[in-house]
Amino acid sequence: MKPTDSELEILQVIWAKGPSTVRQVNEELSRSKEVGYTTTLKLMQIMHEKNLLSRTEEGRYHIYTALVTEGDTRQNLLDRFVETTFRGSAAQLVMQALGNSKTSKEELDEIQKLIDQLSKKSS
Repeated sequence: MKPTDSELEILQVIWAKGPSTVRQVNEELSRSKEVGYTTTLKLMQIMHEKNLLSRTEEGRYHIYTALVTEGDTRQNLLDRFVETTFRGSAAQLVMQALGNSKTSKEELDEIQKLIDQLSKKSS
């Protein structure tokens, strides 16, 4: 399962707001970019066919709900990214990310805690 960038934007709206109509999703997307209602409708119909969204009828409205979780989607996208970009090496990803950005002391402390926890689990 690999949602397109546009599908991911729709999923992010539904994850944040919960079950939503096409109009509600379109209004939220329109806050950051120009997007037509019919474009949002078509994408959400395709996402329903791909089993990314479920759809129920309430009166004359369709309510869409995410069938994939945010956590699972992030993990799948990250796994694919690491595999294709860093030949499966999470260490290379981390070194690249930390080497190219300003990492705060607080973030480094959090990273160190995670490393310590992972070290204890593998011992």
